[in-house]
Amino acid sequence: MALVALVVGAALTACGGAGTPSPSEGSPVTSAPAPDPAESSTAPPTASAPAPPPTVSPTVRSPIKPSGPRLPPGVGAVEVSGTVTAGVEPGCLMLDGFQLLGGPRDVLTPGAKVTVTGKPQPDLLTTCQQGTPFTVESARRS
Repeated sequence: MALVALVVGAALTACGGAGTPSPSEGSPVTSAPAPDPAESSTAPPTASAPAPPPTVSPTVRSPIKPSGPRLPPGVGAVEVSGTVTAGVEPGCLMLDGFQLLGGPRDVLTPGAKVTVTGKPQPDLLTTCQQGTPFTVESARRS
């Protein structure tokens, strides 16, 4: 009987595989080595909130006096003269193929002959869907 126990014990030891775990046994649990603080000079990456959008400071313009000299247009600005017409959409004003954006509404009325200074904005999307958007910097009746 002792011989049977010895043979069974030897067989179990051989089946247990001294170095290889069986699929039912799983992997041995080990812990990852702790990082050396001397090797890392930066903090670990963390999720951060998106950067806030750039702020746009308001532009202060000098008023143009009717009797005084006109200020030169800003860089990239152009001057357009003609008669203001109503656009196909309510509230839209047109001048010589340009859709007027901004400017003094008491000067820019349908039927008024005006000269406006500003910048064409061909990439700007508007609800008027007509003409090239034109940001008005100044306007005067002519």
